[in-house]
Amino acid sequence: MHSVELLPDPATERAVRDVWRRLADAGLPSLATHHHPTNRPHLTLVTTDHLPPRTHAHLEHSFAKTLPLPLRLDGPLRFSGRTKVLAWAVRPDEALLQLHETVWRTLRDAPGSGSMNPLLDPARWVPHVTLSRSRGTVRAELPDGLFPRTSDALPGTLTGWWTSARHYDSGLRTTEDLGP
Repeated sequence: MHSVELLPDPATERAVRDVWRRLADAGLPSLATHHHPTNRPHLTLVTTDHLPPRTHAHLEHSFAKTLPLPLRLDGPLRFSGRTKVLAWAVRPDEALLQLHETVWRTLRDAPGSGSMNPLLDPARWVPHVTLSRSRGTVRAELPDGLFPRTSDALPGTLTGWWTSARHYDSGLRTTEDLGP
C-alpha cells in the first residue's frame, strides 16, 4: 500500500511525540513503542495500491503550490473496530479540505494507481493524527495532563503548520519527500 501524508512543523511533531510518550509512561498503547525510522506524526490524505511516477511528480507540484497550511489539533478522537485507535482530531479548514480533494482526485484518476481506501474519500474522511493502535482492550479514561495546555486554549487544542508531504510505501517501509 502507498500513502500520501502531510507532516507537521517541528514544534507540533514534538508535542505529538510527547503525547505518545505520556501514553507509554501510563502503560497504555502508544506509537512511542513503534521504533521504525519512518514512524512519525502525520495526517494521511490518501492510500492506494500504487503511486505511479507521473502522479508522484504531479503531487510534488501541488504540494509546492499549497504548503505550508495551518494546522489545528482539537482533542481526542477514538475509532473502534478490530483495531482500536486513539487519535488527535484535526480540525480541517477550507484549504486543507481542498488539498485533500485534489490529492484524492489525482490518485483516483491516475491510471495504474489501483484501489483506494474508501474511508479516505472526501465524503467520509475523518482527519486525525494517530496516537495509539491496539487490538486489545483499551481503557476508556485517559491520563490527566495527556495533552498540552497552550495559552487560553482548552487542553488538547494545538495550532501549528502542515509543512511538508511524503509518500510512504508500506511494502518497502520507505518514505519519499513530496514537497515542498
